[in-house]
Amino acid sequence: MFFRSYGLVLALTCGSALFSGAQEFPARTLELPPGTGNPRNSEGAFISLKDGRILFVYSHYTAGKGGDHDPACLAGRYSSDSGRTWTAKDRVVVANEGGLNVMSVSLLRLQSNEIALFYLLKNSTQDCRPVMRLSSDEGATWGAPATCITDEVGYYVLNNDRAIQLKSGRLVLPVCQHSVKGGAGMDWQGTVMCYLSDNSGKTWRRSASAQKGYDAAGKRIATQEPGVVELKDGRVMMFIRASGGCQYLAFSSDGGDTWSAPMASDIRSPVSPASIKRLLPTGDLLLVWNDHAGLPASLRDRRVPLSLAISKDDGKTWQHVKVLEGNPQGWYCYSAIYPMEDAVLLGYCAMSNLAHSRITRVPVPWLYGNRPDSQGESTNCLHGYFND
Repeated sequence: MFFRSYGLVLALTCGSALFSGAQEFPARTLELPPGTGNPRNSEGAFISLKDGRILFVYSHYTAGKGGDHDPACLAGRYSSDSGRTWTAKDRVVVANEGGLNVMSVSLLRLQSNEIALFYLLKNSTQDCRPVMRLSSDEGATWGAPATCITDEVGYYVLNNDRAIQLKSGRLVLPVCQHSVKGGAGMDWQGTVMCYLSDNSGKTWRRSASAQKGYDAAGKRIATQEPGVVELKDGRVMMFIRASGGCQYLAFSSDGGDTWSAPMASDIRSPVSPASIKRLLPTGDLLLVWNDHAGLPASLRDRRVPLSLAISKDDGKTWQHVKVLEGNPQGWYCYSAIYPMEDAVLLGYCAMSNLAHSRITRVPVPWLYGNRPDSQGESTNCLHGYFND
């Protein structure tokens, strides 16, 4: 259930936004638009380094039209001031070692203190699997890639910024498998599951549950691009991009091995992934998604707006709902969430479909503040903190 501190989240107005609660405001700190020889910059992830810098690694496309199967490498930018500014040039973190590309990165500080880098090694449309590299020198160098899925070759999707380590030490990779149907074509509706490791990624096994999605009438729906978050009671919650008009949820009480059947939630959304992480100063959950509650019918197929919400009860209810990005021509998705003590960094695809990525620094007090009031009148723009 959603508790909205301000009536409808979406108002059809696009004047400049003012906020009178917190003293700080969201600020866009890095823009990564496409350019010549670089048709797309998309999904990434963040990690803190021991020298105080933050590393952001993202998918940097180098040829073609920027399609999911076009050539790409993993590139990195650094910030030395908590995400307020970033280095101007890319550093190649992983060259294109796949038959098609490498993309969709997750970064994770392990309990061993090493940094784990996960990404999709896409060799073909029949072989796309996540691999893991480790760094013991704060990302200066990376070990050899180790394939995380070895029991069955296939097309698996591990979204960016999805890998987690539970308090128990178990590593959990939420993935969606797309298999070849009967004679031709792929089953893009997907089967969701997790791959688990209890020895810091040396070996992996598939979860006991591997599930497809169905609506209340028993009709098959798309369940894709899952994510997971550990709850305070020890359970793990899976949130799933779905075609039923909302995010679907499933729960595990045994560390991601067996799962309840995916069920529709009241998190209204298009067929677009959500992201959820725990905030550092409060312990509350932050949800980033495309809120389609009350959205005009003309925008129902678009990944707009970019919305944020807070849960103080581990995902049972959501409040402090805000629209961060309200441009109806935007394409806001594949968010990476990096919580800090005073702010949250969000990295996400923003414009030009999936080609233009952006980092925005959002102060924590702003997340808990009142609705940004609007000025001016219009009828062709979603109201959000940013409308351009």
